[in-house]
Formats: sequence, structure tokens, C-alpha cells
Amino acid sequence: MRRRVRVSATDPLAPVLAALSHGCGGTSDYDLNPEITLPPGRRLRPAGVLVPVVYRGSEARVILTKRSSALKHHPGQIAFPGGKQDAADVDIRATALREAHEEIGLSPDTVDILGNLPRHETVTGFDVTPVLARIHAPFIPRPDHGEVAEVFDVPLSHLMDPGRYRVEKRRWQGVWRRYYAVPFGPYYIWGATARILRMMAAMAGRS
Repeated sequence: MRRRVRVSATDPLAPVLAALSHGCGGTSDYDLNPEITLPPGRRLRPAGVLVPVVYRGSEARVILTKRSSALKHHPGQIAFPGGKQDAADVDIRATALREAHEEIGLSPDTVDILGNLPRHETVTGFDVTPVLARIHAPFIPRPDHGEVAEVFDVPLSHLMDPGRYRVEKRRWQGVWRRYYAVPFGPYYIWGATARILRMMAAMAGRS
């Protein structure tokens, strides 16, 4: 049985949760590329990612990973812990928790689920549900080095500032595609990860 979670009005996540309670639309890798026509009836594969927030003193920080350079898909990119939903997962939250445990050694018993953020469609054909969570116990990362090169964290205040985001573009499959990026120190956070974080920043601003 999971703990009953309360978030105070002064918690930096409170504005995001307030916006979530009012309902929010989903996002897409295609948001900045309106000229692309998506095929009707396309089938997306469900996936879940965990957006884990840890508190270091009074500062909230978001845990992210740098994917292994040996991976076939998205090597070296910054990502949330997560992946595609397995048949054995009871729901998408279970997917996100399982993947976080496998990838970075985060025990589900140390996690408070705060809610599902709006879903995000990726250009690679996934329907991703970001699961917002708070870590309530000390956490020492134990990355699976076959998948994760590094585990690091970024101040939530940095990620909730819309002014930190910029729109960039690159060619993908012969077509120019625009995307959000939110660099932090040596880490170049972009693509779907940055888009989900940018959505959170917008939600906080609307609350």
C-alpha cells in the first residue's frame, strides 16, 4: 500500500500539481514542426518514464540520466529513466518504476507518485506517459552501465524557468526538425526530455 502523499503550498512542485488538477493537453515531438502531416490511424507503443524529484536541503532537483554510448537507440542522450511498457506491468506507473529500478537502482519503496503528467508522442512512435514522483529517502544511484553512462540531477528552478529554453533544429531523416533544448553545465538536454520539462514549466506558469 502506497503512502498518502501531501504537497505543501510552498513546495516547488505545487504549481505543477495545481495545473495538473485543472487538466492539461499532451505534447508531441511535432509541436514545433506543424508542416509535418501525421498519418491517420497511426499506432503508438505505450511507454512510461519517471520524473524523479529529490530534495537536497531546501532545493528540489530532477534526476536525469545520460544514456550509454553503446546503445543502438539515442546513444549518449539525456533522458528520464523509463522505457516501453511490458505485458507484465499492471499500469504505466509500474512501467516507470520498474525501469527506474533497473536503470538507476531506485527502489519503488522510496518513491511517492504525485501524478501522471500529460502524455507525449515521440517521432520514434512512442506514446510516453511521464510519471511525476518525489523521492522520500536517501538515494545513491546504481546505474546499469549497459544502459546508463551517468546519473545526475538538475535544479528544478532551472528547469521551471521558460527563459532557459531555446528552439534549435537539425536534420533528421532528411528533414529539418525543430526541438526544445535546455542546457545545464556540460549536459545538453534536448528533444522529448526537454519538451516534457518545458511542458512542466508552462504548467507551473499557468497555475
